[in-house]
Amino acid sequence: MTPSTASLSRPPCILLRSGWQVENIGDIAHTPGVLALLEEHFPEAEVIFWPYYVYLPPEEVTMLLKRFPKLRIVEGKLDADGQASTPELAAAIADADLFLHSSGPATIAWADAATFHRVTGRPFGVYGVTYGLYGIPEKKTLDDAAFVYLRDSISLEKARADGVRPSILEFSPDAAFATDVRDDTRAEAFLKAHQLKEGQFLCCIPKHRHTPSWLHVRKNRAFDPVRHGQNEAMAEHDHAPMREAITAVVRQTDLKVLIVHEDETELPIGRDWLLNKLPEDVKASVVWRDIPWLTDEAVSIYVRSAGHFGHEMHSPILCIGQGIPAIVGRWAEQSSKGCMWRDIGLPEWLFDFDQENEIEQYVPAVLKLAEDLPEARHRAIAARDFVRARHAETMAVVRRTTVASVAARTAPGV
Repeated sequence: MTPSTASLSRPPCILLRSGWQVENIGDIAHTPGVLALLEEHFPEAEVIFWPYYVYLPPEEVTMLLKRFPKLRIVEGKLDADGQASTPELAAAIADADLFLHSSGPATIAWADAATFHRVTGRPFGVYGVTYGLYGIPEKKTLDDAAFVYLRDSISLEKARADGVRPSILEFSPDAAFATDVRDDTRAEAFLKAHQLKEGQFLCCIPKHRHTPSWLHVRKNRAFDPVRHGQNEAMAEHDHAPMREAITAVVRQTDLKVLIVHEDETELPIGRDWLLNKLPEDVKASVVWRDIPWLTDEAVSIYVRSAGHFGHEMHSPILCIGQGIPAIVGRWAEQSSKGCMWRDIGLPEWLFDFDQENEIEQYVPAVLKLAEDLPEARHRAIAARDFVRARHAETMAVVRRTTVASVAARTAPGV
């Protein structure tokens, strides 16, 4: 039987490995999302955030500490022998009762999880990732996990077929659904400046088939002519239906449309492939956000919108997490994460842009959402409540695993 935290001699401690990239507000959202879940379901625990990305912007630190003032942040690397590159990371590893791999595109920090477990003998768990991407040799590592929660059913089926056998292997939605960081001041100022009223606009996000990561300044990656060529070849195919949806919403409803971005490289896509190609009468009711933003301002704008549609994944997640309707477009070049929409009960809001018959239904679906906002909101709230219930179940496992680890470490004679 797992002991309660009241019986422990000290608070439990979790080392959270998260923060996969800083150029995308959706990837940034993984961290405040899982922190919010831990705060809600395991408030006794001390959480140490160990960012994976080598550069942590000061504005992101400010955002996190504003929402989670007790958060401890450490940086550094862990080598294969378990040696930490900074004293702060070494102390965090010594303190941690559980290594928690946050939600993300894959088990990116699999090597750190494996090393932590091997060197300390303490448990690790994976919370809400996609399985089987980027050639990551995660299978053997996952077998040793106390729990592995995959964020979409296709990942779960693949992991089971591959023979992945941790103690627990189940579905749990991306932790970013729980993200609740806010910057209402910036959001309200932006909306006022662009004459967008609460509940009277939809947000829209464009995207190329491949993120042009060679444009991410801090990644310093070489230009990829093959991916760039595919982006250019598919750009009209993928964005024409979005322009049709914007046009239908503007001409047939009283709503305006705000074109935003998730990744910083999507700023010019919104201008070039959406705004500039719209009919002149439609442009008057469309706003293109031409400056970057952080996750907190995005959430504050999304909650003031009537809904969302686009080709990114985590902005829809941020919307549904707040009960705001969101339609997702996806394609083969993306991972299976989009299928999460079926898993949480929103199959009618998921469109495969590799299937022409589904593209044909895209504009009618966006228009239907815009024309019947109460029904759309009802569906969004039902999905949100499903996610919250599943998060509560899976966070209970995180709690039990951590408490058991503390008890084992502090037992008499240890």
